Amino acid sequence: MRRGRSGYCRLPPSYTVLVAEKPKAAEKIARALGRSTKCRMYDVPYWIVKVNGSSLVVAPSAGHLYGMYTRERGFPVYTYYWAPIWENERGASYLKKFHLMLSKVLPGARIYINACDYDVEGSLIGYMIIKNMGDPSRAYRMKFSSLGPEEIRRAYRNLQPLDMEMVEAGMARHELDWLWGINISRALMEALKRFSGKRASLSAGRVQSPTLVEAKRRWIEKSLHVPHPSFSIEVALASGGVEFKAKPHGWAPETRQEALAHVRRIRRLDTVKVIASTGRRERLPPPPAFNLGDLQAEASRIYRYSPAKTQSLAEDLYLEGLISYPRTNSQKLPPTIGYKAIMTKLEAGPHSQLVKKLLDETRGALKPVQGRKEDPAHPAIHPTGEKPGQLDRDHWNIYDLIVRRFLAAFSSHATLARTTLILEDRDGYKYQARGVQVVEEGWLYYYHFSKPREGEIPRIGVGGEARVEGAKMQTSWSKPGTSIAKIDLLKWMERVNIGTEATRSRIIEVLFKRGYLVEDKGGVEVSDLGFTVATIIEELFPQLASPGLTRQFEEKLEEIREGRASRREVVEEAIRAIDSLIREYQENLEKVGARLSQALGLTEPRVRCQICGREARSCGGYTLCPLHCEAVRRIQESLPRLTHAMGETRDKALERLATMKTAGRLIREAASFLKTRGHSQPL
Repeated sequence: MRRGRSGYCRLPPSYTVLVAEKPKAAEKIARALGRSTKCRMYDVPYWIVKVNGSSLVVAPSAGHLYGMYTRERGFPVYTYYWAPIWENERGASYLKKFHLMLSKVLPGARIYINACDYDVEGSLIGYMIIKNMGDPSRAYRMKFSSLGPEEIRRAYRNLQPLDMEMVEAGMARHELDWLWGINISRALMEALKRFSGKRASLSAGRVQSPTLVEAKRRWIEKSLHVPHPSFSIEVALASGGVEFKAKPHGWAPETRQEALAHVRRIRRLDTVKVIASTGRRERLPPPPAFNLGDLQAEASRIYRYSPAKTQSLAEDLYLEGLISYPRTNSQKLPPTIGYKAIMTKLEAGPHSQLVKKLLDETRGALKPVQGRKEDPAHPAIHPTGEKPGQLDRDHWNIYDLIVRRFLAAFSSHATLARTTLILEDRDGYKYQARGVQVVEEGWLYYYHFSKPREGEIPRIGVGGEARVEGAKMQTSWSKPGTSIAKIDLLKWMERVNIGTEATRSRIIEVLFKRGYLVEDKGGVEVSDLGFTVATIIEELFPQLASPGLTRQFEEKLEEIREGRASRREVVEEAIRAIDSLIREYQENLEKVGARLSQALGLTEPRVRCQICGREARSCGGYTLCPLHCEAVRRIQESLPRLTHAMGETRDKALERLATMKTAGRLIREAASFLKTRGHSQPL
């Protein structure tokens, strides 16, 4: 690559300008298309490339350069305009140099090419730059799913007209999000200001708010969870030199004392007899290649990465040209990506042994399993085959997951052998022993992260015996049925179809940034502020609390993308919905302001909860907030069952609940409170 003098190059007298989404993508594109000269203007790199005798200027953006703003104060507000972000937002000054460079490069071009990422965001980013600095009537779209040189060259040879349906869908998404966000956020902040005279940064939104409400619902269920015990007995058996475990079958001890009595009884046994033996083979089909949601789920399960971290790592790998575009919903690998070419390249990289084994296994007949989910813009995430350089551990982990899952999709079924024995002791009690062995690894060889834990079971026919080696009892405590971990919220958003592959993890991070959700050693908690905002939205903006309205507009955005609806109609419908909600809300400004003020600690509650200090009411002889009142009620309801199962006093049961990790936070606090009172009078 040649550099211009002092890093600056004179623009050619006649040239085409290609707009890339980021500098790293611009560099990959420039290198792929021909001999290039790296230049700088306003300290921003751009490239001049000779392609078939013509001059091409490859100029990067830095993501969105234009955003939505209004000159109106207060709420509701329905007038807005698009303007440079760096002129209007603090912390966005770094965008100025990109804006200046592009404003110098674009006006002199003959033709414009939008080569930003091929999704609604990339289509909008490139279009807004060309619209404001060039001429969309002389513009084309370049479509690619990876930054591999061959695909870039193919995309450049097959330029398409501007994808105006994608642009319109992108503009509509931003306009809907802005209209909902600014109006509901201003409504909350205005209520606080009028009541307390104080200001605070509060936000709500079309996708953010139903997600916060769902987090609140899950937090309540988790925080009010009263653990209940179950008692499992594990019997150690041996036969033919093979040791294995068995558990009660068809019966279970109800109390700790009963379980211990059974353990003592079992330890006195010499043998147990096999009364039934079954074995079956199970075929496990290979999984499809990842879409973004599947990748985020697996990275969370295996490496405990947050969805946002996984997405960021995958986007880095894409910009390095190592994987295809990660923000996809597809689980399908079309033949057009070139299976054989990718495998040939991978064979020269760090996964060479896996690739060689797969090619031997398939004899070169590469037919991947295809998942159900599709994406009209991009295939499933797959490696490009380019050899990775020095990757740090986190980037390697994600790259390795993607490569292994890609290879697994071409492999054969795995076969498991499952064996079950039913045994009976001399007292008529039955036990079950289960074992699983991998008979044929198939795809599990490549994607070992899904390999089941094996356990050998001896072959004993009906009437045969196994020697009793020992027995032990374990107490297990029930856990909450829901979780508000980041990956669980993302899975919920996927399931109810709100947000997009690109935005879901970012919206979850906003909830933490605003202080609505917080992380501590016990996991994710909903803050007082988050709880209050979610409650206000549920009561005064019920349509926004449910994913139904958000999903409805997501479907309309898809209709715009498919050319079956107009942006103007969808935005006008949203304005009518917002206006109706705002009129009703304005009657409750004082009440909303008071609640927000208390949640932020700006005003004192009239009556304090004896446990937490929140606004309280009379609760069965105590003065408690509604949450701790419910916690006390649930504890009192559960105490008879707990004391019976554990064979302990009420005070001991309260002490246990106050310190038990599986107990909900509100339950622990309420149990500690009741314990210090020395009694637990019924509500």
